[in-house]
Amino acid sequence: MQPNITTPLSRTALADMLSRPVSSLSLAAFRIGLGAMLVWDCWRFIQYDRIHRYFVEPEFNFSFSGLGWVTPLPEPWIHLAWCVVGLSALCVMLGLFYRVSIVILTMSFAYFFLLDKAEYLNHFYLVLLFLVLMCFLPAHRALSLDARWRRGVASDQVPYAAVFILRAQMEIMLVFAGLVKITPDWLAGEPLGLWLRDQSDAFPFGFLFHYDWVIIAGTWTTVALHVLGAPLLLWRKTRLPTFVIYCAFHMANAVFFNIGIFPWLTIAATTIFFDPDWPRQLAQRLVAPFGTLVAHGPTTRVAAGTLPRGVMIGLVVWIAIQIALPLRAGLIPGEVRWTGDGHRFSWRMRIYDRQADGAFRVVADGQEYTVDPARHLTDRQVGKMLVRPDMIHQFAGYLKSRWTDAGYRDVAVYADIWKSLNGRPMQPFINPEVDLTSVTLNRLGPDPWVMPLREPVWGVADNRLKPGARTTPGDGS
Repeated sequence: MQPNITTPLSRTALADMLSRPVSSLSLAAFRIGLGAMLVWDCWRFIQYDRIHRYFVEPEFNFSFSGLGWVTPLPEPWIHLAWCVVGLSALCVMLGLFYRVSIVILTMSFAYFFLLDKAEYLNHFYLVLLFLVLMCFLPAHRALSLDARWRRGVASDQVPYAAVFILRAQMEIMLVFAGLVKITPDWLAGEPLGLWLRDQSDAFPFGFLFHYDWVIIAGTWTTVALHVLGAPLLLWRKTRLPTFVIYCAFHMANAVFFNIGIFPWLTIAATTIFFDPDWPRQLAQRLVAPFGTLVAHGPTTRVAAGTLPRGVMIGLVVWIAIQIALPLRAGLIPGEVRWTGDGHRFSWRMRIYDRQADGAFRVVADGQEYTVDPARHLTDRQVGKMLVRPDMIHQFAGYLKSRWTDAGYRDVAVYADIWKSLNGRPMQPFINPEVDLTSVTLNRLGPDPWVMPLREPVWGVADNRLKPGARTTPGDGS
């Protein structure tokens, strides 16, 4: 046989794998699921007036570093901006004007994501990552209005790279969601014990939550489900049973905890691990007793060829960043559970129960004022801020600006904050002798004005022995 002289000599096995055409159906189903979840979540925000409560009511928003220029629009424009999120999500779900709709959705969602660190949630971060990726993927080639109405859009195939990058993102999230739980407290049963025992009367089987071994079995099983279960999704023989177990796990989370769309989003996104033509296989099984499934409409096929070098580099860079971000906490001396250094963007989901109380002292021109943060922040913001040093530091700067604007010259701000982690007794969290406006926030290392954690390990047995242990769910985002 004569060799194909048009094949580049530099082609590698990896490039061949990522370039091979596969069915476009699973990518289309992923698009529909993601869009549907966002439409649903947009409606929930409107139903409970969260845009007003999160972004209009507060007099101060905690901006991300270097992004202080991202501020809430005035009413009614901020509500219209949220409607843009919902309408563009609907268009993405339907595959209508997809290329424009996905960019608008990504930019508008990112705007709300960046408005306030107090509203950071891991599932919002996951959604944003998916949206950024979808801007570059041909997810409208099938099961879309674009494919139905626009000539040349419909296609039976997409490069495997489009499916691979979504699988890789899910694997990273799932594996790290298990690895970060390998902490002394989690393996000793907390904070899961605190949360489940608080709800023991709400379920017929709730009495089981009062047995330590049940709680500890749950925490260890959760680690195994993520660390071992996620790789099993890559193997065809174990994929379906693992998916079923994941579905049961996420539905249990939806019952026990108020975590919004995350369980359903994760279930929908996990379908990307099935064969790229799984929607067709499922449809064939459903209609088999009644006849044969027939495809309709003109389609095109993707020509086999090596992905451009820029695409390959982009895939490597994206995956490297997604692995590096969760790992960065291990490079920062100190206890991330306590300090929060490296907490965001690292899939530390529902593994902390952090409670705090305290006030700020403003010393201005020789006069001292005690400031209750609830006078300037919403209850939600206060709860988030008091357990996070970077937000405490940012709020101290805000208080100084308030006093400076009022005409004071020499202004210092101190924090008297006590904090509890996973049911531990309260202990000082911030050094009350440090003027927070005179120190800088260390983004690559520990902050010396954060007091060290006194009790390194605290589990269900400790909370059982502790008189009056608090059992209401706390900040576990």
